[in-house]
Amino acid sequence: AAVEPLSQIRPSIDIDEALREGWFEFWYQPKINLKRKYLAGAEAIARLRHPNLGVLLPGSFDPRLSAGSLERLTEYSLVAALQSWTVFEEVGFNLALSINVPASVVATLPIADLVERYRPRSDHWPGIILEIAEDQIVREVGLAARIAKHLQVGGIRIAIDNFGAGYSSFSRLRALPFAELKISQDFIRNCALEAANAAICQTIIDLAHRFGSAAVAEGIESQVELQALMAMGCDFGQGALIAPAMPQEQFLELLLRR
Repeated sequence: AAVEPLSQIRPSIDIDEALREGWFEFWYQPKINLKRKYLAGAEAIARLRHPNLGVLLPGSFDPRLSAGSLERLTEYSLVAALQSWTVFEEVGFNLALSINVPASVVATLPIADLVERYRPRSDHWPGIILEIAEDQIVREVGLAARIAKHLQVGGIRIAIDNFGAGYSSFSRLRALPFAELKISQDFIRNCALEAANAAICQTIIDLAHRFGSAAVAEGIESQVELQALMAMGCDFGQGALIAPAMPQEQFLELLLRR
């Protein structure tokens, strides 16, 4: 199925109504292993398919989310990703799926219990990755570290999203057991041509490796950016050059073609 145009308007949306009516769906953006050249995972990104307004981006509804609605949407996202993994496994793909989670919800939602209840029972399930924005997680690094260690037992890993934009203290990150550093697109853009961006990308990649974690480049838009990141030793990449986010049915078609 073709990807529908995404509305850029910011209408007033009742999130609880959208959840009740089943308007939310999750599109998947492939994540490629840049060293071994294979499809390694995908990020699940929320879309709201409104009956009158069409498909809406997260920016159209996120600012209006109350704490309660944010928890309900996160729970919905988590369960949907866990169920989708089984769908992808049935066609022969063991993918590490990730979802975006606000730091405030990680501290209040019983994520470990939800994962234990809804997780696939396959022996091959690789766990799930929770992406938390750097500027949110560094406010409470100690709390985040305690929660992350607790979640690890249930096969739940933490990725620090949009890394580099929040100017976090590297020394504070030592307390946090993260699996991935996702490099902010602000630094990926023109990293093959701008020395400053290239230096920042290389520093983040090296930092991730020193922590025993993976470096992920998000928002790759050009071949020269991709080649530069591969030369820097970046582990994973995603972005428009590789593939845009797409509805689950279309992502499934892509997997079957491969």
